[in-house]
Amino acid sequence: MSELPPETSRRSGNLREVWNRRRRPILIVALLIALIGALYFTTLRWLAHEWWSNDYYTHGPLVALISAFLIWRRRSALRRARTSDLGLIGVGLGLVLALAGLATRAFFLSALSLPLLLAGLIAFLLGLPALRRLAFPLAFLWLAIPLPFVELASFPLQVLTADVSTALARLLGIPAEVQGAQVTLTSCELQVGAPCSGLRSIVALLTLVVLFVYIIKGPWPARLGLILLAFPIAVAANIARVTLLLVVAELWGRDAALRYFHDFSSPVLFIIAFGLLIALSWVLRCREIRADI
Repeated sequence: MSELPPETSRRSGNLREVWNRRRRPILIVALLIALIGALYFTTLRWLAHEWWSNDYYTHGPLVALISAFLIWRRRSALRRARTSDLGLIGVGLGLVLALAGLATRAFFLSALSLPLLLAGLIAFLLGLPALRRLAFPLAFLWLAIPLPFVELASFPLQVLTADVSTALARLLGIPAEVQGAQVTLTSCELQVGAPCSGLRSIVALLTLVVLFVYIIKGPWPARLGLILLAFPIAVAANIARVTLLLVVAELWGRDAALRYFHDFSSPVLFIIAFGLLIALSWVLRCREIRADI
């Protein structure tokens, strides 16, 4: 048998060396993914069900995709640097929270622990600079996790919306009476239910504004102000929507209000609310997109 040329042998040896050098991190990552998948299988199944069935968190899959995209954009941070043992604190806290959530079937706790666990692993394996670069995409994942106390705000918002919308309708010349969340017109009665509380718009708008504030440049007090303004703007937009619904119901009947106006008005008012926040960002001198996204 003929021997391989020295150059070919060296090239083959270099390829084996590169493969051996890369195989260890690949195996470590694969093992971590398998372990995390086993630990969070029940939690991820619950999360998928909530995203499908919980009206307040149907944007959850989109949040996860955006976080993945931002991590991919900053994949250069995944190159190994000086590791940090501080990451073990995040890993430990994440594991404790995950196990506590699974033990008590409070799956939202287990879901909240996942970004914390990932942050700890990144700090431990890749270093604190990598964690700083990936901090926002990881934290953004928390906005996709359904929290049980969010729905508790629905009924107070229903009553508030019914009261203020009825008062505004009267100013527009529409005779209306309100009791709790029920509004009585001369032509019909309407119940301001959970879908009309504005809570869904508040959760979605807050998530969108957090992402918007992250990608724009400007003074941090102004950017924080935009996040704080998301709540009252979403509430005001929903009150305007319900007020117009009462006007339509009085003038053209209950069917016209609920069958036509109710469905199309929600996305329109949401777009208007977000447009108002964009206009405010210009007033607050947050006008440029960051170049390092």
